[in-house]
Amino acid sequence: MPILPHTFWQEIVPAGTYETNPEAGFADGYPAQLPDGRQLLLPIRVLPGDGTRAVCSLIVNQASFAVEDELATAMTALLRPYAPDVIIGVPTLGLPLANNVARRLGHSRSVALGTSRKFWYREDLAEPMSSITSPTGGKTLFVDPRMLPLLEGQRVAVIDDVLSTGSSMTAVLRLLEKAGIAPVAIAAAMLQSRRWQEPLAPWSDRIVAPLASPLLEKIGEGRWRPIA
Repeated sequence: MPILPHTFWQEIVPAGTYETNPEAGFADGYPAQLPDGRQLLLPIRVLPGDGTRAVCSLIVNQASFAVEDELATAMTALLRPYAPDVIIGVPTLGLPLANNVARRLGHSRSVALGTSRKFWYREDLAEPMSSITSPTGGKTLFVDPRMLPLLEGQRVAVIDDVLSTGSSMTAVLRLLEKAGIAPVAIAAAMLQSRRWQEPLAPWSDRIVAPLASPLLEKIGEGRWRPIA
């Protein structure tokens, strides 16, 4: 029976609940695994193009609060060794995770980047950005100049929801470089496929995430398998 679309991202289940290598391939969902083996079922989304490639989707603001909290807990544990002083959140879906993680680290606040321009923003603190979920809807990313005193000289970690092609995060890193900031770590709830690895190669030893999901290829009607 197909999985109802609104039931994804609502529950983390025990290890082994779902098959991790079904002979017939994956159909509606893919079970991503947390570091402790527990699973989160993700919907399979067909990529634009010829319909032969797909990815596993995670939309944090559609997840249950319990799932968001579990992901934030795992991200916090992965970030602690880097001892960040400040957490920067990437809009849009990285923002709730950034707040959640910052609280768990004992911080009084996080710093949010923005894509909605305010009249006091500056051109020298702006960077164009696109993402896999909005390939034709490029945005401009801003850091509020009023926030710079909170970031200067601090150990900064950046949080986003998913690293996929790496294009959004490279835009974030270019923006922060304009402000003279080099993050000590980058955290995401999920690493989606391996396409992010090349553009973010210089940062590979500073990237952490509790979930990972593969690029998928079509093997039959409604059936998918990971691409090695």
